[in-house]
Amino acid sequence: MDRISTYVSRKSGSFPSLMARKSEVYLPVTTKPQPKFRVKALLGHCLYRRVVIWTVVIIVLLSITLFNPRLTARSRDVFDLVHGSKSGTKETPHVPENIGLQKQDGDEDRIQDVAEETKSDDELKEQEEEEEKEEKEKAKGPHWLRYKHLDGYYNGLRALVPFSEYRPEYPKTSPTDAASEPSPTIQFSQPPKPSVYRSHPDYDSDEYRDTYVPVKRCYIDEDNKVPAPDLYAYSGVPQGQPKPALGSYDLLGLREDVCFDRFGRYGPYGLGYDLELGGTGEALDTEHESSETVWEKTGKINYDNVDWASAQDRCYKANEGRFFTGNETRDFELAQAGRRRMDRIAIVVRIYVGFQWTSHALLNFRAMINELSLTSGGEYDVHFLLHVRDNNAPIWADPTTVQNILDDNVPPEFQGLCTLWSEAQMKLYYPGNFGDTFENPSNGDIHGVYRSAHMPLQHFAMMHPEYAHFWNWEMDMRWTGSYYELFDRLGKWGAKQSRQGMWERSSKYYIPGLHGNWENFTELVDHETHASGKRPILGPVVFTGKAGLEEGEIFLPSNCASGSDMTQCGVGEDADLITLNPLFDADESGWVFAGDVTGYDKQYQKPPRRCAIVTASRLSRRLLRVMHEETWRLHHSMFSEMFPPSMALHHGLKAVYAPHPVYLDRDWPQEEIENAFNGGRDHTSGGHGSPFDLTNEHNHKGTSWYYNSEFAGLLWRRWLGYAQMDGRGDNGGRAGEGTKRGGRKEEENPKKSGRLCLRSMLVHPIKWENPAEQE
Repeated sequence: MDRISTYVSRKSGSFPSLMARKSEVYLPVTTKPQPKFRVKALLGHCLYRRVVIWTVVIIVLLSITLFNPRLTARSRDVFDLVHGSKSGTKETPHVPENIGLQKQDGDEDRIQDVAEETKSDDELKEQEEEEEKEEKEKAKGPHWLRYKHLDGYYNGLRALVPFSEYRPEYPKTSPTDAASEPSPTIQFSQPPKPSVYRSHPDYDSDEYRDTYVPVKRCYIDEDNKVPAPDLYAYSGVPQGQPKPALGSYDLLGLREDVCFDRFGRYGPYGLGYDLELGGTGEALDTEHESSETVWEKTGKINYDNVDWASAQDRCYKANEGRFFTGNETRDFELAQAGRRRMDRIAIVVRIYVGFQWTSHALLNFRAMINELSLTSGGEYDVHFLLHVRDNNAPIWADPTTVQNILDDNVPPEFQGLCTLWSEAQMKLYYPGNFGDTFENPSNGDIHGVYRSAHMPLQHFAMMHPEYAHFWNWEMDMRWTGSYYELFDRLGKWGAKQSRQGMWERSSKYYIPGLHGNWENFTELVDHETHASGKRPILGPVVFTGKAGLEEGEIFLPSNCASGSDMTQCGVGEDADLITLNPLFDADESGWVFAGDVTGYDKQYQKPPRRCAIVTASRLSRRLLRVMHEETWRLHHSMFSEMFPPSMALHHGLKAVYAPHPVYLDRDWPQEEIENAFNGGRDHTSGGHGSPFDLTNEHNHKGTSWYYNSEFAGLLWRRWLGYAQMDGRGDNGGRAGEGTKRGGRKEEENPKKSGRLCLRSMLVHPIKWENPAEQE
């Protein structure tokens, strides 16, 4: 979500100047007013005095310019004269022109002697001072600018090695690793061949059929002639590719021994072939050696007349007997009879009128529907929650208005998956006076999408009792692997987690290179919690002014009863909330919207709050019911990213942060990652020192997952086969600087390692993909 730039009106005081800093590349920057340079005070009021002073100054400047050998020997580049030592490169000593270019024995020593003779002691001292000044200039910027960029991400398919032989460029596991840094040795003269990648259970196995209701195959077309396609992956990883700095594959049950290129990932959905064949026409201008493998079994599928809503509905109806219904009485009966049934899950993607449906957006959503719904036998459904900005449009009353909006804003293949909503509709659904707000830095309306994006999701959940869980998703997120693997493994991992120490573990980034395995991390968190003197949170929290729910707050499972082994409390219980960033304590965190709390009695302190930046998360039906009641009956609300976690905290629901793999673009020391990302209160990500503080968010710019990341888009577009500015340059480099690298010419070069192959990872935000979109 674009967090700040969409707002024009601001509160009074210093807030506007702080908000303006959000668009700057590097933070922190000084906000202290600079003293004005008063010329009159320097020169006085006497005309003769001013004439004499200016004359002397001009003579001195001309003398320095004409007679200083260091200046006359320099390049006459204008930027060199303006910036001086800020270029970040050491100056080359002046060598007299009469020294020959052909070096004889001893010439190098003579050249060095002559060069050094030209430098006086004063000049050497001046150079040292300039270098010291340069170091101080660098120190003013973010600390991560001093870390070396990592190159292993851009090693391609011809550098692929078996996972047992893989050696990451980062992190180094021991000090000796630096001496034996892996090089992207080319292993193949041409790209290896990918194979079908399936992350679903083996639906045809006897074990599965004996346990669950059998799965019937699903098709894209109404004639059942085009089965749901498979995606393709490569066994192994390009040598030297870095490991994630935050989170873990193995912990969540994700495979890290395979990688995906753009054709294996998106080729089955229309990447790499013409519009005339039913494709997208994308990637025809990129390197594509051996890409034909992905179409050998299915051919190039024509997507021209596909209706995804119809395909999804047919798939569910063919497998309806596999699932619970959402009716508690009927589901109780199904649970007692025969083979096991499953809950269904909705993926709710938030879009808006005016959203740009690029070819890559089509590919992403086709992949999502196919991998989550069709190849799973209807376990998931994908929906689009379309925000209609015209509050006068009668979207709940006039089908013609709805169809016109769909025709203008959504491709035909996705129209049947859309549910329309507007802020005017939310005012009707959640009427009444919401009372006072502690702080409203955005000056937005309480029913507005920016402050209350949860309202339409709550309404959607109340209209769809057939789903047990709802993934709240954004349109500018991408996943390089199988969507089913991502959502299935996160859900299973969440169910395995104990409620004991749950909130404390979820408040902290997991750094495997520093924390070790998950057991070590759990012990560390327990120790830090004990040292803080605070009691671990278990069950609903009590605070002044809290109002209860109509049906009470009995959300703890039976294995949390008094006398039970509390390490097993909640184990086996589906998580009510799964987030993809830590659940941090918003109080005193410096996060801009920490005080956006509405409807609570302002004579008391703000209620306790938890928050997870980026709204992408899985919410259970019962959590959404709690949020719905808090909204309609109690008129409570908080900022979009804070309301679901805070409701789970208040009422004792199960909430976990799933530490998925997140990459860094530079060679960060492990301790510095801890200091930057867990530098808040009691070594967490919350409270004072939080990485979500306005002045600390710059640390996320080099990550693969955060709303202000610069690295995510760069890496994603390189993976798609487009040349990008590499972000390298003077003073540490920045986005859009450096040298253009990658692209077709480099990937086709036999001396290079070919097109990129990445392990499954989440990247966000992806604001554009094909460089042509920027023209």
